[in-house]
Amino acid sequence: MHTLIATGLALSVSLLSSAAMAQTVLPLWPSGAIPLAKPGVTLTEKSTTEGGILRISDVTVPTLTVYLPTKPSSTQKAAVMICPGGGYSILAAGHEGSDMAKWFTDRGLVAVVLKYRLPDDRTQTVPREVPLTDAMQGMRMIRQQASQYGIDPSRIGVMGFSAGGHLASTLSTHYNRGPKADEQAKPNFTILLYPVITFGDKAHGGSRDKLLGPDKADAAMIELYSNEKQVTAQTPRTFLVHAMDDKGVPVENSIMYYSACVQHNVPAEMHLYPTGGHGFALRTKPGESVSGWPAACENWLRSFLK
Repeated sequence: MHTLIATGLALSVSLLSSAAMAQTVLPLWPSGAIPLAKPGVTLTEKSTTEGGILRISDVTVPTLTVYLPTKPSSTQKAAVMICPGGGYSILAAGHEGSDMAKWFTDRGLVAVVLKYRLPDDRTQTVPREVPLTDAMQGMRMIRQQASQYGIDPSRIGVMGFSAGGHLASTLSTHYNRGPKADEQAKPNFTILLYPVITFGDKAHGGSRDKLLGPDKADAAMIELYSNEKQVTAQTPRTFLVHAMDDKGVPVENSIMYYSACVQHNVPAEMHLYPTGGHGFALRTKPGESVSGWPAACENWLRSFLK
């Protein structure tokens, strides 16, 4: 089992072991000053399991958890930052986080799970900006420490599920916008599973309302965070997966993002399945067509991570 040792940063690293992976937990903001946080206001982070799903909430100290590959591979110099879903209310950090990390490390990639802060006006000054602020910092940290983990800084992607897919697509389309624009925060590729994309028609209302809060009816905010409208020629290549019977996030979310990629000549691949519902991740039923999405994703990754 590998052991990772963080160097070059004045931070505290805790090492956790499991049967399959070594984990290094890094504070996302090692300087101690966390942007957009109200001074002196913290919450006790909660972690519960309901219906077999690990649910983390009230995050005030975001982290990155780094997992090394378990065997050599042609894709070994690549990394993926994983954004669990949860409607911007909780983080489904097991099946949409650590379970997915194992899948990547088994295939020779470094996996990094982002435990990001969820919008919360109790602890944050501008809640809607907080998840993207954390995601941009996560991508910067991975790129800055790429040599330490054997990562090629030009082969770092982002993956998101559901509302985590909204965050991943926001990172992919907003990294170069506004006063906080930063090319170091740009993913080189994007993987989106049953993602929340639009905040207009076909939106997942819960994710939209939680992120935008009092601005949920503001036309400019709806436009800004409808990421199918923010795709440009600079958007990273994208892989999308969605089930057509998804009752939580309509399949049109993925279709709109894919269509925008095509319009702007962004390489994109989309897999739509007749059944599968919402939130399946790797928990698919044997024989169901949606169970083929991991193999399709692996083939897609190998097509450009050579």
